[in-house]
Amino acid sequence: MSTMDHPGLIAQINESLGALRQSQAPTMAGFGQLAKAAMAPGAIDAKTKELIALAIGISQHCSGCIGFHVKALKRLQCTREEFEEMLGVCVYMGGGPSLMYAAEALKAWETL
Repeated sequence: MSTMDHPGLIAQINESLGALRQSQAPTMAGFGQLAKAAMAPGAIDAKTKELIALAIGISQHCSGCIGFHVKALKRLQCTREEFEEMLGVCVYMGGGPSLMYAAEALKAWETL
């Protein structure tokens, strides 16, 4: 099982991004606007978009993405059943490496 500390990782990333928010303010603001627009509810609801984002984070082996998107899914009241079903699709599409990050995502689900 993963020993990743996702709450700590999220805090570290947020802290580290502080410098970029200052030195690269237009870029960071643009990224924030892109995220807000992409994740806004539309034909696809916000929870489904977060499930998609997490699936991509798992397939790209991004621990930070796992932490941030699991946290968002909890806020959006995603059920464990919905979450685990998405993990099954990740494993189907990504094989063994996605299985390892699916296990990490389960650990994040339990700790966030």
